Amino acid sequence: MSFVAGLVIGLVVGLALIVAFVRSENARSKQRSELAGTIAAFARMTVEDSRKLLSPEFYPSWVVFSQRQKLTWLNLHLEKIWPYVNEAASELIKANVEPILEQYRPVILASLTFSKFTLGTVAPQFTGISIVEDGTEGITMEMEMQWDGNPNIILDIKTYLGVALPVQVKNIAFTGVFRLMFGPLVDEFPCFGAVCFSLRQKKKLDFTLKVIGGDLSTIPGLSDAIETTIRDAVEDSITWPVRKVIPILPGDYSDLELKPVGILEVKLVQAKDLTNKDIIGKSDPFAVLYVRPLRDRMKKGRTINNQLNPVWNEHFEFVIEDASTQHLVVKIYDDEGLQAAELIGCAQIRLSELQPGKVKDVWLNLVKDLEIQRDNKNRGQVQLELLYCPNGMQNGFTNPFAKKYTETSLEKVFNSGADGRDVVENGDKKRDVIVRGVLSVTVISAEDLAPTDLMGKADPYVVVALKKTESKNKTRVVNESLNPVWNQTFDFVVEDGLHDMLIIEVWDHDTFGKDYMGRCILTLTRVLLEGEYKDAFPLDGAKSGTINLNLKWNPQPIYRDSS
Repeated sequence: MSFVAGLVIGLVVGLALIVAFVRSENARSKQRSELAGTIAAFARMTVEDSRKLLSPEFYPSWVVFSQRQKLTWLNLHLEKIWPYVNEAASELIKANVEPILEQYRPVILASLTFSKFTLGTVAPQFTGISIVEDGTEGITMEMEMQWDGNPNIILDIKTYLGVALPVQVKNIAFTGVFRLMFGPLVDEFPCFGAVCFSLRQKKKLDFTLKVIGGDLSTIPGLSDAIETTIRDAVEDSITWPVRKVIPILPGDYSDLELKPVGILEVKLVQAKDLTNKDIIGKSDPFAVLYVRPLRDRMKKGRTINNQLNPVWNEHFEFVIEDASTQHLVVKIYDDEGLQAAELIGCAQIRLSELQPGKVKDVWLNLVKDLEIQRDNKNRGQVQLELLYCPNGMQNGFTNPFAKKYTETSLEKVFNSGADGRDVVENGDKKRDVIVRGVLSVTVISAEDLAPTDLMGKADPYVVVALKKTESKNKTRVVNESLNPVWNQTFDFVVEDGLHDMLIIEVWDHDTFGKDYMGRCILTLTRVLLEGEYKDAFPLDGAKSGTINLNLKWNPQPIYRDSS
């Protein structure tokens, strides 16, 4: 009996295991089929489909959707003709770069020339090409190039001490995007008048320097000076907006050459919440600003010691050659004294975002690297005030920073040199523009202030001050309100409107003291241009709150001698 029972139980368990195994295999087969269908669907996806599924802010930093087409055919032909290209291009590059090397030659060197220059046997690889629709009369294309070459480049360096050093440039690794422009289009073969080429984007440029038969470190600072000179030469000779124009057909192509198109006026106002780079104390921040990273075009602000919320209020001016593609870059450093400054963070803004003749006040988030914008770490913010003034701008616009004012006889005495002669730079007297007038500030109201009392209210009042003259005015106290209304007007005599600042601070009045509720710092450039404006400004250093102000400028004309 027990044998029969065991046999039945065995058969039941065996059948159950068989049924479970079959069902498991069917389920796994179904999952594999669904997965294969999903993979096939992903394989059919286009770039546009990917962009619809995932917005750009969620892309990893290594995900790039390229619009460039492959150029395998061009690379194959370039390898064949490279020996001839090397012969033709080496002398051309040498002749064009040597004068620029001399221009940026370090002061410790007597001469800096090429004793040998060949591009080597390894041809560059073009990894993609794209057509650029920039609205110009012609055809513009961009080609991405990668080159890990073996050139034979030897610099003949001579110092003032009589030491001659042959320095070899080795291990060159370059990645960049070249722009080719064919135009203007004409009805004569080859249908365009000239070709322009430029290095549109320099993604990577690495190289090493080695003294033949010696050590470059024997002269301190020489290696860094030569490397900086080479990078400046590349930047100034071929990097966009610099372009080389090669005429194909006879004609005047001066409009294709590099020329200034406007002036960018920049006020470095302040920064806040900067990362502390010092172990003891706080960072000593200063700023470096540039549109083109050339030594003579980079502007450096003053250092403010032991401060993570510095206020600079410094004015800088930049020449613009192509407002549609150029950027303003600002880098904040911690001054380390005799040691190299440490980068706190950097930011950039496209000039195409600026409206000509209109002041734009921006707060930019600082990042570690401009090439990798997805930086979630809080490194602080920097405030800039920007004004782009194109050349020949009409509609009654006048750049308030333009040095067009003549001097009085007394000013000529104070601004003259020690020997009684005027200080002249490029034919114009070097001086700051002084704009005087009366500034009327109306403190209208505030909204959504942060509570400071135990009952969830506050007794706010506002202190209005000018930074340079240190003149102050104070509104009345509005009791138990987080949305106070003042409607009080204060007049300030301003002696230097372009370089002064208006500081608005909100305080909570208490019987035995006062509590800080936030502030905003304003330059006077906008009111100088517009005459009067009304706006709401967020309060810095507060959890919440905005303040509504009306600013009006009444200029006081100054009569000057015409001599």
